[in-house]
Amino acid sequence: MEIKRNEATQLRPEGDRVLDAPYVFMDLEEFTRQIKDEKAWEESDRNGITVFKTDNLTTVLTCLHKDAAIDENSVDGLFQVQVLDGKISVSTPDGDADMKQGEMMIFHPNVQHSIKALKKSTLLLQTINEKNSKHEFA
Repeated sequence: MEIKRNEATQLRPEGDRVLDAPYVFMDLEEFTRQIKDEKAWEESDRNGITVFKTDNLTTVLTCLHKDAAIDENSVDGLFQVQVLDGKISVSTPDGDADMKQGEMMIFHPNVQHSIKALKKSTLLLQTINEKNSKHEFA
């Protein structure tokens, strides 16, 4: 297996990290501190970092300021939203749901949704692209 890395950039000088390998360790608290220390967090309503990426799975840690919104989103694969800290409101075609720390929601492909931070929030977002999946899960 080829090990995939993300290299540091001017915007993320501490960005050198492994994205895909036979195993990848992620310190979510450290990544959260890192993205909240970056200029993008100060100047925008959110900041995020991809912590794992392979052919069929992408995992992104995202921090949202209060009232930040991910509007009219839909994903081509399964999409999981896990609230690590804070509180969000998720809007779907069937209604709205508030989510707090420790709660998770999974969407099937192409389900329209919006996410709004009701207070500063940290989310773990995962996309599973079934079309590229080479594994069967029991």
